Amino acid sequence: MPTVRFRFWPLSLALAIALTGCSDSQTSGEDETADVPEPPDYPVTWRFALEEIEGSVQHAYAEALKERIEERSDGRIEIDIFPYGSLGTSAQLTELVRNGSISLAFASPGHLANTIPEVGLFTLHYVLPDDADVTREILASAELLELFESPYANQNMKLLGFVPEGWMAWTANKALRSPEDFTGQRIRTMTSDMAEETFRAYGAEPSQIPYSQVYSDLQLRKIDGQSNPVFAIEEMDFYEVQTTMTLARPAQFVASVVSNLEWYDALPENQQQWLDNGLKDVAQIAWETQEELNQTRLEQMLEGGHMKVVRLTDSEREAFREASMPVRDIYLERTGESGQRILGRLNQLIEQTETRKQSSGVSGDGD
Repeated sequence: MPTVRFRFWPLSLALAIALTGCSDSQTSGEDETADVPEPPDYPVTWRFALEEIEGSVQHAYAEALKERIEERSDGRIEIDIFPYGSLGTSAQLTELVRNGSISLAFASPGHLANTIPEVGLFTLHYVLPDDADVTREILASAELLELFESPYANQNMKLLGFVPEGWMAWTANKALRSPEDFTGQRIRTMTSDMAEETFRAYGAEPSQIPYSQVYSDLQLRKIDGQSNPVFAIEEMDFYEVQTTMTLARPAQFVASVVSNLEWYDALPENQQQWLDNGLKDVAQIAWETQEELNQTRLEQMLEGGHMKVVRLTDSEREAFREASMPVRDIYLERTGESGQRILGRLNQLIEQTETRKQSSGVSGDGD
């Protein structure tokens, strides 16, 4: 048996406190007569914290944004990137961006739903369409972002965009072809109650565990399985401690890019424009990166014989879809009128986009 791994021990939150004390001054330094010279406007450092390690979709996104911002600003803005484990767990990163210790962060609905119940929508199964192009277009739409703007702002966060990172896959030490196969299985979920409900509907025994702890808990048989995009399963070496991966395409892993709300509102107009334009530029890169990483890493695992891969049939997926429907009622109970409006409008956007693409003869790849 391989040695137990305890991955990505976070640094002490004392680092976060130290970061809070660092000032990225944007005041003018033109007053040469002052007794104490004011610091220059530039360079200004933006700190960007990731929920994934180097080499991941989020890392590629952050590097692309860094390149564009630093180029557009002629080096006046510098972005420091902190891969997962540098500053803490996903929940801790969200708290750091909320209190202004860091400028930018990824915040996945998988943990954020406890704080912003509306984003639990993205943990629901069989809500987003199979057509990848439709999903991408909807997640990039200004209307969808606007629906979530207030819930994020209420937590002192500016929602900058949604980033789809590929279909979630299930791993275990057996195939998971029906809801009955989940009965009694201890399945790791992301750290939100809504994420738990999606698997409880199948009869599983869900357990909220931080990302950094999943490998060791699988190895020690504290849990029986987990769910993540294919690229994450490969890069985190979960194939070393699991025998079977089931491709059920239940949901896309959707991350949100956020900033501290007060920090964003205080940015000079030119810096806001650099950031907004940079985010638009890298959206395409993120999409292409997730497609490439998910495909190539699946092939690597197949070629290496690391895991048995099971692809569900349409009828098998339909059985899971039907079993998952009661969780939508739980979502609506927890989000009230706001969740009803968001889910209803999402369904309308899906229908409208699919109809338009069909009428124009355009269809995407559902894989």
